[in-house]
Amino acid sequence: MSTTQALIQVMKAELKAAGWTYAALARELGLAESSVKRMFARGDMPLARIDAICEVLKTDFTELSRRVAAAQPERHELTLEQERAVVADRKLLLMAVCCQSQWTLEQVVAHYRLSETEGIALLAQLDRLGIIELRPHNRYRLKLAKAFRWRPHGPVMAFFREQVVGDFFGGGFDGEGELLTLVHGQIRPALVASYNDRLQRLAQDFAQQHLADQKLPPDQKQACTLLIGLRSWLFGAFRELRRSGV
Repeated sequence: MSTTQALIQVMKAELKAAGWTYAALARELGLAESSVKRMFARGDMPLARIDAICEVLKTDFTELSRRVAAAQPERHELTLEQERAVVADRKLLLMAVCCQSQWTLEQVVAHYRLSETEGIALLAQLDRLGIIELRPHNRYRLKLAKAFRWRPHGPVMAFFREQVVGDFFGGGFDGEGELLTLVHGQIRPALVASYNDRLQRLAQDFAQQHLADQKLPPDQKQACTLLIGLRSWLFGAFRELRRSGV
């Protein structure tokens, strides 16, 4: 659905919720009822008319835009083709990860060796891929859901397994604020889903705190990466020692 169509749908929903019929709206706007019906059916509506409808609804275009954005479906994962396109260009992958973290273009350019022109071009690519909605002044709306995940066996996770995991675990995890804990055990299957839910909430809490601290000056922030994993697994060397049938 296009943004224009989404705007029309939101206005229709708002009018219905407020008890406005096409006939009543037509009288308020000084138009024929057939003209109002045709206007909504075609989605052909000048800004002046949208402003007039906003007045009827006792709202403004900014609030209407927020409702449109809130009504847009968010992606929980990308297609294989989209992931292949992202991972094929390291700079595009970098920009995608930065957008996930809600970095501004200015922040990305300040931290990485990218020119503003390159950054804008990368944002435009992510817009075409449906990952963000590019807005005026190089701002954007992230179109990924809070529970978004790269495909478990997709191109991006394959890249991270090959290039990133070893780099991440290569550290000693002995610096200030660092932690690495491995716990193995056997629990009831019903509790696995419960732990997954709690871990997901922890990841979301971390992401929300990142967003809340975006406005802090650089010297009051610390770059951190939270990696969470839970799976039914036994280390290969231990599997070789396991009794058959157990």
